[in-house]
Amino acid sequence: MRLTSAHKFAIGTVVIVVLLFLAGTLLDKAKRKRDPAPKALATAAGPVALPSVQVVETPQSIHPYVVRVRGRTEGARTVTVRSETAGIVAATPAVEGSYVTRGTILCRLNVDAREAGLAQARAAVRSRELTRQATVDLSAKGYRSQTQVLQDQANLDSARAALRQAEIALEQTNIRAPFNGVFDRREAEVGAYLAPGQPCGTVIELDPLLIVADLPETEAGKFQIGAPATAELVSGETINGTVRYVSREADPQTRTYRVEVTARNPKLAARSGLSAQLRVSAGQGPAHLIQVSSLVLDSAGRQGVRYVDSGGIVRFAPLNLIDETSEGAWVSGLSGAVKIITVGQSYVAEGQKVLATPAR
Repeated sequence: MRLTSAHKFAIGTVVIVVLLFLAGTLLDKAKRKRDPAPKALATAAGPVALPSVQVVETPQSIHPYVVRVRGRTEGARTVTVRSETAGIVAATPAVEGSYVTRGTILCRLNVDAREAGLAQARAAVRSRELTRQATVDLSAKGYRSQTQVLQDQANLDSARAALRQAEIALEQTNIRAPFNGVFDRREAEVGAYLAPGQPCGTVIELDPLLIVADLPETEAGKFQIGAPATAELVSGETINGTVRYVSREADPQTRTYRVEVTARNPKLAARSGLSAQLRVSAGQGPAHLIQVSSLVLDSAGRQGVRYVDSGGIVRFAPLNLIDETSEGAWVSGLSGAVKIITVGQSYVAEGQKVLATPAR
């Protein structure tokens, strides 16, 4: 068959197309060998690169557990000192706000006729003593019976009891401090009339000082009598003490338990009624030291961290705060060494595969 010019042109065109296709295939294979593609996730829209995060591998350590709770300071004892007898206030020697020792006179009442009554009681005792002595001498000579001696002895004992009553009545005009403390508030001024039971003033014992708090039900079981504690006062002072009391019965209104920590306050620098941040040791256990900036919230509102497991998958762990230091926060809730996400934790979700690189 003789080929025409049209046949020759068609055959040439096919040959050129085949050669161009083969050349393109060979060039594409060579390019793939030189530049391998990065790891990618296949999607309907095409390959997508894995999101990259930075992680810090945090080891597990043994750390003391510390329970934090808000509290307030109180005096170890607060007593309103009251009058035991009736009378008009004659003097108030103690200055409000001053430190007083046990026995210091806070208010002094007019003695009125009490001093005369005391003198009369003393004279009666002296008279009864002389009468009894005379009776004893006469009884020895046979002029008085033993019954008369016993009667005179009883009269003497009665006179001595009356003398003691007169002494007590006079002493009760001096209203004294019941213990060492601060005379915080005066309730009666000179010239005021005090009936039995009416107040002279208030004395507060500030050494030792109490730090009291109301524990929630979840924390009450962690406190032990004698456990060391530290209180940071709102005034800036830090005082150390020990737990002396933990209530066994909850407040019916708040469902909280009262705890008391006793601490030395020798210079009375800390006052009663100050707010305090109380930290109480509750043993020790496994914990991790993390940066506070690594903490995130999950969809349920729980606070925790996102970390990368051995398969490169993002996981979330809710945490409990144990202690805060200048180096970071000690938390519980993790197990073993964990790769915690420090950069990019807010842009990945639980269950997502990521490319983890060490934090710089």
